[in-house]
Amino acid sequence: MADSSKLILIPVILALFIAIDLQNADAQTSRYEILTSPDLWYNDVDGIRVGVNFKGQVPGTFEDGPHRLNAGFWLGTWFPDTPVSYYLLYTEPISAWSEYGSEASIEFVSSIRTGYHKHGIGFNKRWQQGFDERRYREIHSRTTFEKRFDDEYVAFTPLWGDESKVLTDLHFELQNDNRFGWYNINLEGNLQYLDDSFGTLQAEIIQRAPINESWGFRFRYFTGVATSDTQPEYLYSRSTAPAIQWMRNGVTRAKGTIPQPWMQSGNFNVAGGASLRGYSGFDVRSFKDDETGPLLYQSIAAVNIEFDYPNPIGNMFGKIPYASEFLAFRSYLFSDTGFGLGITDFEPENTYSNAGAGFALTLNIPDYHGKSRGFVLRYEIPFWLSEPGSEDAFKFRSLFGFGAVVTF
Repeated sequence: MADSSKLILIPVILALFIAIDLQNADAQTSRYEILTSPDLWYNDVDGIRVGVNFKGQVPGTFEDGPHRLNAGFWLGTWFPDTPVSYYLLYTEPISAWSEYGSEASIEFVSSIRTGYHKHGIGFNKRWQQGFDERRYREIHSRTTFEKRFDDEYVAFTPLWGDESKVLTDLHFELQNDNRFGWYNINLEGNLQYLDDSFGTLQAEIIQRAPINESWGFRFRYFTGVATSDTQPEYLYSRSTAPAIQWMRNGVTRAKGTIPQPWMQSGNFNVAGGASLRGYSGFDVRSFKDDETGPLLYQSIAAVNIEFDYPNPIGNMFGKIPYASEFLAFRSYLFSDTGFGLGITDFEPENTYSNAGAGFALTLNIPDYHGKSRGFVLRYEIPFWLSEPGSEDAFKFRSLFGFGAVVTF
């Protein structure tokens, strides 16, 4: 199964199934449209990656109809070992289980890009309260074959294993409001079957508690647990998202899109996991240490708190017609506290805390369900650490970040 000559048959078979279904779609609707757009990207292995994006749909359905196709094909102009890469996602609603805002669907996914294979099938179901897209429940399950076949693309090689994986993941999300404000609950579990099997389980709870339009609190609680034999890309650091989650976004998927010297410096943070952001520099040093290896946890828990306060740039953005719906600039104070749960003897039992101030620029163009589809850039100053090592506890530290620690 790990043989690349066999793996290349997966997208071919998948494409045949989709072609047959699209033929049926054409017969049933008499029309089907493929929208294309050029795409340019960069990383240190492919160089400038030139390609085209494809979006297939029944005309007039606006990403909410049958036979949805989302794909891309690219050529790396530095001609690495695998110069051609692609991504393909095909989604088919299940009409008997679907209604407005509460769709059920199956999906087929296949990709070979940035040195990583991923091929599989999934099921999604959403329940929405009437026309209010802010209140919903979702379940998502997917079974995939995955393998890291080229380490040249990764920013930190010790954070990755190269074993083949057959994974089933189950994800549940709930969003609603209570007397304090909006809250979001995410539960996710993974089970890997091949050879050295392993499993992970994580929970994230976010609560917003606004005081008014400019002032308010954001709270986040996170717990992650992994079994023995879990591959390193699924384990938890104190400060940044597990390496497997870096694959979810093109900015962090391959080294060089964010300059590698920035990543190596420890002054850049990818949101996710425990997000004890003040310890980014210490964790990155461990990622580069060939003797001790990366400091990773099988189990960790954390609480992140942010306090929003007004600033003139944010107030200015809020007054721009239309743009204020998509663009925001936040200023906030933050505090993070986390600790290992002690599932294994080698996990440190220390409790780590940090505090500081930060700014975040958000560009968000919601999808047809109203969910975030954009990015967050952060600049933060974690000026206090409870466990500073040889440094002073109070010190000016500069940190750039990608993604929001406390989302929405």
